[in-house]
Amino acid sequence: MAVCARLCGVGPARGCRRRGAAREQRRGGGGDSEPDTDTDPEEAGGGGGASVEDDELTERIECSRPALHPAEVGPNGRAPMSLLELPPELLVQIFGSLPGTDLPSLARVCTTFRRILRTDTIWRRRCREEYGVCENLRKLEITGVSCRDVYAKRINPRVKSGRFMKILPDYEHMEYRDVYTCLLHRYRHILGLWQPDIGPYGGLLNVVVDGLFIIGWMYLPPHDPHVDDPMRFKPLFRIHLMERKSATVECMYGHKGPHNGHIQIVKKDEFSTKCNQTDHHRMSGGRQEEFRTWLREEWGRTLEDIFHEHMQELILMKFIYTSQYDNCLTYRRIYLPPSSPDDLIKPGLFKGTYGSHGLEIVMLSFHGRKAKGTKITGDPNIPAGQQTVEIDLAHPLQLPDIENLRDFSELSRIVLEVQEQVRREEQEEEQQQGEDEDRSQQAASSPAAQPQGGEGAEVEETAAGAEWATQDKTPASQPFVLPMGVISRNEDYPRACRICFYGTGLIAGHGFTSPERTPGVFVLFDDDRFGFIWLELKSFSLYSRIKVSFQNAEAPSREAFDEMLKNIQSLAT
Repeated sequence: MAVCARLCGVGPARGCRRRGAAREQRRGGGGDSEPDTDTDPEEAGGGGGASVEDDELTERIECSRPALHPAEVGPNGRAPMSLLELPPELLVQIFGSLPGTDLPSLARVCTTFRRILRTDTIWRRRCREEYGVCENLRKLEITGVSCRDVYAKRINPRVKSGRFMKILPDYEHMEYRDVYTCLLHRYRHILGLWQPDIGPYGGLLNVVVDGLFIIGWMYLPPHDPHVDDPMRFKPLFRIHLMERKSATVECMYGHKGPHNGHIQIVKKDEFSTKCNQTDHHRMSGGRQEEFRTWLREEWGRTLEDIFHEHMQELILMKFIYTSQYDNCLTYRRIYLPPSSPDDLIKPGLFKGTYGSHGLEIVMLSFHGRKAKGTKITGDPNIPAGQQTVEIDLAHPLQLPDIENLRDFSELSRIVLEVQEQVRREEQEEEQQQGEDEDRSQQAASSPAAQPQGGEGAEVEETAAGAEWATQDKTPASQPFVLPMGVISRNEDYPRACRICFYGTGLIAGHGFTSPERTPGVFVLFDDDRFGFIWLELKSFSLYSRIKVSFQNAEAPSREAFDEMLKNIQSLAT
């Protein structure tokens, strides 16, 4: 600390300057000058020998210092000995390059640093580099781009912008330091991807910094069955500064504009929202009008357009269940799956068709010789968080020619043969594991046998990896058509595929009763689309990639992603 203070020219260095002045007085015969009565903590506890040691150390440093280049010499004929001797504009550049979390500690060093850190350009740079805030507070009311777009265009395009202009904060008297400390840094832990706890239905929330706001966008699949259409999104809440030192949380649920809300950060990977004015969610026409409005937004149609009675029951059940929360929800963090060069395709989020349940969001991730599809949104049969499909990448399927492929019995025969082969291999693996355990017990008493077992396991793992690498490089395009009798919500599926694999799909009764995994076929069409044929249901699901760049959604490690998958599946169970 003393060395840092001397470099900065503050703190204990004041005592150094006083001692230096005393040395000059002693050398110049200034013995008649008044003694320095100002106490210094270092001097008070260091005794009289400290001054002599400092003098000797200073002389050694001065003698060992190399000659300075003329450009390094300051206006007083010497190089700066302290940060305080640098020009203020240079200190602003230096401080602005430091992380914002380090600036409060820097402000405690001295009053000069504290005064320089009040420069708003420092905090503006931190807002831009750490959170992507590019808006100019001073020109915001003149240009009228970001906040007016957030309020008028994205929040409610049917309401004129004048309604929202009345409640815009007074940005002219705000500072970027307030934006950073009271808004961005305070709520940094809720940025990223989240899954709301809405029973079996789940959801996908992305909390981002948007302009001078933090907004929670709920992403919704396109209307059934248009799986290739872009995602829809709507705001659930927003946070911004209405006053300099106070962040305001507003609920955006309903159709009456923003109103008072609350956010509680339970822990790093969990937070909850609460609406304090739920009457803003009600409509003048009562529950019937609310249901009709929700149906148009959720399904893009009216109840009269849906002729299937079972589908009507599912839709009404979802409305009753989800509307009771009134945007008072608990969210848990989710990550995007990490990718590897050996992956069949790039992992990520996909939207897929699920019969009468409509479109749902599925996360595709790769785990060695397996690929898993985990539901991010779900339904009463298979809730969110469950593993809907599992693909065995070690067992590709060779489909018959296009004419025989139309025969469902032929496809079923091929899949069931592979299923039986997988069962035999699993039994052999269990038997092999039992033998390995016996060997390990023998190796415990005989150390010489231990390297042989480890070496064999390593060779086996290497061979498995080589086999997968060969399969990964053999996708070839081939004609594809659904067998007769297989139902598809979307008839506009691709008519050519790259490769097919054996897989299993999870099916269950209402309320996730009697769940079981049944055989099926994973069909890879291209880098952004795949399908799954459910043999027992005689149904086909088509999946299309969600092409949205989600922010703050990368997993810190593979272990963190695997732990997240376990957590959401345990919660669903």
